[in-house]
Amino acid sequence: MEEVDRMAHTPQVLQRIRQNHALEHATLHVLGQQARRHRLMGRADWNGFTVYGNVDTRRLIDAAVEGLRRLQNGEPWLAVHPRCGTNLATGVLAATVLGEIAVGGLRSRFLRTLGAGVALAAGLFLAQPLGHAVQEHVTTSPDLATAYISAVQREVRGGMVRHRVIVGRKE
Repeated sequence: MEEVDRMAHTPQVLQRIRQNHALEHATLHVLGQQARRHRLMGRADWNGFTVYGNVDTRRLIDAAVEGLRRLQNGEPWLAVHPRCGTNLATGVLAATVLGEIAVGGLRSRFLRTLGAGVALAAGLFLAQPLGHAVQEHVTTSPDLATAYISAVQREVRGGMVRHRVIVGRKE
């Protein structure tokens, strides 16, 4: 019975992850527009997102609030980020599939190596546009009408700064 209850909430959990992923990207876009020197990365989950890297807490809060406001006011392009890990994963998947197709029936080591190289190059070439489409349609959702920033917590471990952004929902 517990498994059935968990499955019933799965679409809601996935939608929240997609929304939080979009807000993470919007926050990083805003920070990037303010100063290009940040070396940051983020990770979204069902409860919010975490930003790893040395950034001032006040600037991060302001960027998250501005990113949320801009997504809510019709700037869905902020949900997609050019340096998202989705692009890398999509490129690797594309290169793998193309590689399997390219070398599938080839016996010659030279042709297999050549085919694998072409497949890798094609996968890298396709990573950005395919990754963009996958982000836009699968891994992010700019629909954050009921979302708000609930809390931001700064933590330093082993010299690494991270900020946890908790995203609430108005019901």
